[in-house]
Amino acid sequence: MTSLSQDIKHKLSNLNVLEKIIAINVIVFAIGLIFKSGFSWFELPSDFSDFILKPWSIITYAFLHGDFFHILFNMLWLYFIGRMFLNLFSAKMALNIYFLGAISGGLLYMLCYTLFPNIFGANSRLVGASAAVRALLIFICAYMPNQEVRFFTFSLKLWYVGVAIVVLDILGLFGLNAGGNLAHLGGALLGYYYAKQLLKGKDIGKGFEKLMDAFVSLFKPSKKSPLKTVHKNKTKVGGYTKGEFNQFNNQKKIDVILDKISKSGYDSLTAKEKEFLFKAGK
Repeated sequence: MTSLSQDIKHKLSNLNVLEKIIAINVIVFAIGLIFKSGFSWFELPSDFSDFILKPWSIITYAFLHGDFFHILFNMLWLYFIGRMFLNLFSAKMALNIYFLGAISGGLLYMLCYTLFPNIFGANSRLVGASAAVRALLIFICAYMPNQEVRFFTFSLKLWYVGVAIVVLDILGLFGLNAGGNLAHLGGALLGYYYAKQLLKGKDIGKGFEKLMDAFVSLFKPSKKSPLKTVHKNKTKVGGYTKGEFNQFNNQKKIDVILDKISKSGYDSLTAKEKEFLFKAGK
């Protein structure tokens, strides 16, 4: 039993951040199958007055799924999008977009149900990671729209894929899953806006990232030392250590390469640029 638990821990430690989210979703789904009920307090209600009583549901709803095919398709999308995303961007940015996409999708869902109850109805509940996954997908499509991806026997530019997905979600507003498609559109809007701001040099997720870091730090044991040695770092140049300076330069190189991809496509990169981007993504 001990070796099995150690083996599981080892495998989980080797997963990337989005694969860990997939694992959490699968575990939560399995628990739901066993207990059958008790998750209603983690679903997102359509009514703001109900939401006030359980504000955590703006995040937790994204870890719940209605049935097997619901979680299967969401996790498959997340797996393939995650592999592409993490080759180009950091794990923290992936989490920023994922959770902000879930929040944006949830907010648009509640807003539309509150403003247009005659259209969307009432007393609805939202579950699923679709809004968060949409945010990552549309972010990639908006950040490098001219990058081509293989689709069966032909290639498509990413912006074609993004537009097709959004059009399907809009058409879905007139179907049985109107609430789910509202959430998809909320996530898509967040992904698009995040990408366009990042192309301008502004990472809109930094504030959320600091908030999450502060929240996580509450659960970390404090490491206090009775004695503290203060010394001057003589290796600093212009206020940066050598490591910080190198990291800053590497990030600038990555930004230049990603800008080149967004304008001319991945194939326009030199072999050296592709190699540098591949190493940076590890």
